[in-house]
Amino acid sequence: MSDPKSQPNKELPDSSSPGAQADRSLDELLAEAQAKLDEQRDAWLRALADAENARKRAQADIAQARKYAAERIVEELLPVMDSLEAALGAAGASPDALRAGVELTQRQLRQAFERAGVAEVNPGAGQRFDPHRHQAMAAVESDQEPNSVLEVMQKGYTLHDRVVRPALVTVAKAVENGAGNPISDSNLESN
Repeated sequence: MSDPKSQPNKELPDSSSPGAQADRSLDELLAEAQAKLDEQRDAWLRALADAENARKRAQADIAQARKYAAERIVEELLPVMDSLEAALGAAGASPDALRAGVELTQRQLRQAFERAGVAEVNPGAGQRFDPHRHQAMAAVESDQEPNSVLEVMQKGYTLHDRVVRPALVTVAKAVENGAGNPISDSNLESN
């Protein structure tokens, strides 16, 4: 018989056994998964920071656009201001020269308005009243078609398609006949 001490113990796990390799590979898999999780977390945090920076840039751009929105129209109006100041500075000018200067200034202003997309709302007499572009200041009996413009008190203006100021107009209304309105309370007879 052989000595039990001289035989190798087969029940003790060997570091080269399949069980030890499985334990080591699980540790490696766990480490790999943790590394991927850390990478994804970092990528998520970078994406979140990028989104926040983009939001802040967009807000700054909007604030700049609001602050300097009128810059183009101001550049267009500066020559008009220069012309008006020159007209006021011409103390000894003749009335005809002043009138010519004012007419030139008005042309400059109209050109600036055109380049900015500003248009007049100036309905002609007899044109149909448009409540979206006109404001009726008075309704006057007239032989013209009811709800047609009789007179323009003040021109209106639009900016592109939006009404900035409606035209103030007098509108025609139908002439009432001498017999009065039969539906009116004033024509009812008292009992």
